[in-house]
Amino acid sequence: MTERGKPLAGLRVLDLTRLLPGPVATQHLADLGADVVKIEDTGEGDYARSMGAKPGETSAFFRLVNRNKRALRLDLKQPEGVAVFRRLTLSADVVIEGFRPGVMDKLGIGYEALAEINPRLVFCSISGYGQDGPYAQRAGHDINYIGYAGVLDQIGAAGGPPAVPNFQIGDLLGGALVPLVGLLASVIDARASGRGRKVDVAMTDAVFAHAVFPLAGLLARLAPPPRGADLLSGGVPCYGVYATADGRHMAVGALEKKFWELLCDTLGRPDLKPFHLAFGAKGEQAKRELAAVFASRPQSHWVGVFDKVDCCVTPVLQIGEALDNEQLRARGMVVEADGLPQLAPPYKLSEYDFAIERSAPAPGQHSEEILREAGYDAAEIDRLRAQGII
Repeated sequence: MTERGKPLAGLRVLDLTRLLPGPVATQHLADLGADVVKIEDTGEGDYARSMGAKPGETSAFFRLVNRNKRALRLDLKQPEGVAVFRRLTLSADVVIEGFRPGVMDKLGIGYEALAEINPRLVFCSISGYGQDGPYAQRAGHDINYIGYAGVLDQIGAAGGPPAVPNFQIGDLLGGALVPLVGLLASVIDARASGRGRKVDVAMTDAVFAHAVFPLAGLLARLAPPPRGADLLSGGVPCYGVYATADGRHMAVGALEKKFWELLCDTLGRPDLKPFHLAFGAKGEQAKRELAAVFASRPQSHWVGVFDKVDCCVTPVLQIGEALDNEQLRARGMVVEADGLPQLAPPYKLSEYDFAIERSAPAPGQHSEEILREAGYDAAEIDRLRAQGII
């Protein structure tokens, strides 16, 4: 039987993004077989290369989100650099960028300009607030996007301030995953119709569009859900985090009555069964009783107990422990490559074996081969290099 190719083999992507959101999005495409050409300027390039790294080294951050890509350095501030980029788009299916709105148009390589020479092109823009609206030109980061979306307000302990998560909800949900939905939908349509689309993704919009429980809580109460005191944020005994004797924690997710009752029986506290979904004073008292039980033994004890009991009680792992977790290892979610433990794609497709075929590229590592594919000869490439275009 002929070996089946990767799902996105043959898809050519020109990637102008930097830092976290766009590079994670294009890494997913590259992992699935797309030819992703990472285009960086001829100066510093992607700032992620140096973040947290020693002088002369490439950061682990950069290496974790840019595997399986090729790299080209190109000065888009020079007309000839723009001409090179336009020539590359003739054979591209997708352009993805993360500049401020209007920057690509000013450079002469916005969607309308590129669609004139390649009508099939899908042009995806990732920004904080979108290509229009009163905030379009504002700077922002993850904390700002989730703040505007009404999500940051919901994160934190009851009675305390909003807590800043060490997981970039806006960048990763909004800037890495949501763009892939619009982008791939547009690629499918372009292959059928011959016409591409402009895909405008605002990270604030993406977080807001998924703020289902905050909105549901607002509609139920006619008031904002209380921070740290709603159904899924610590307001009831059956769903929350409990400290253990050694300062670690257990995650209790016994939302269903059957799980809660099994939890109570396992802990020898059947008297707590009536307080499954109790809010207010009764719920707080039940939480204190449960907290005292968990605080009486170390985390390892409770892991041993609840590994044998199917009631949604699990340890809160640190990232190093998660890398060694038997379930994640069995699922192939940790891959050693480029001298690092790397996170594998979270999708498992039949007849598709994930592989890291290229480590994160050095700046401009593949410039010559990419330009040769676009029809440039050796003399032209030497001239571009001498002029500082590449």
